[in-house]
Amino acid sequence: MFYHLGRYFMLMKSMFGKPERFSMYWKATARQMNDIGVGSLVIVGLVSIFIGAVTAVQFAYQLQASSIPPYYVGYIVRDIMIIELAPTFSCLALAGKVGSNIAAEIGGMRQKEQIDALEVMGVDTAAYLIAPKIIAAIVVIPMLVILSAFMGMMGGYLACVIGKLVTVADFMQGLRSFFIPYNVFMMEVKAFVFAFLLTSISCYQGYFVKGGSIELGKASTSAVVISNIMILLADYVIALLMT
Repeated sequence: MFYHLGRYFMLMKSMFGKPERFSMYWKATARQMNDIGVGSLVIVGLVSIFIGAVTAVQFAYQLQASSIPPYYVGYIVRDIMIIELAPTFSCLALAGKVGSNIAAEIGGMRQKEQIDALEVMGVDTAAYLIAPKIIAAIVVIPMLVILSAFMGMMGGYLACVIGKLVTVADFMQGLRSFFIPYNVFMMEVKAFVFAFLLTSISCYQGYFVKGGSIELGKASTSAVVISNIMILLADYVIALLMT
């Protein structure tokens, strides 16, 4: 564990090397932003809609036999999507999609000796291959998390309207009640940290892969599993520090 942890930090340190041509890095970063952001819109939207809908159904069911006002369904859906479900579930889904792709892409370059060829030409491969991916992720994924929170509220709204759980007026009143802007800031902090973790861990797993296709598959699997574990651990730590 300490061996991999030390090598991970050394890789992150070398990633911040000064680029020789910023234009080359800008093109790579823009391409990664398109792949991570636009390519993940559908999965983030679908996951968020159904999570919001299920949350609304479950809380409406729990509140049926209580004296709590029905507009609390909208209030609970809004806050739980912003504080917890939008950043955590979106990044867990992105770790499976984006993380495995990153590990497979960099690992394939390592197996084909493309990384060795770049190093022979004097290119800082850690900075050239990893930095654009991490920069793109920490820019785009917080935007995806905002979209996720909005789509989750829409899913809760649709579930309440279709299932006639609460009235539209009550749900909208709940969305507007007791709003705390600090929760949005906490959501974005989580998104930023989770984006860095899932991208950097996936890059590390692919960068140091050895062997053939079996090892590449194991590296992609390890990238997803370790990213999910670290996201959940970071979620707990951030919740302790910020709430």
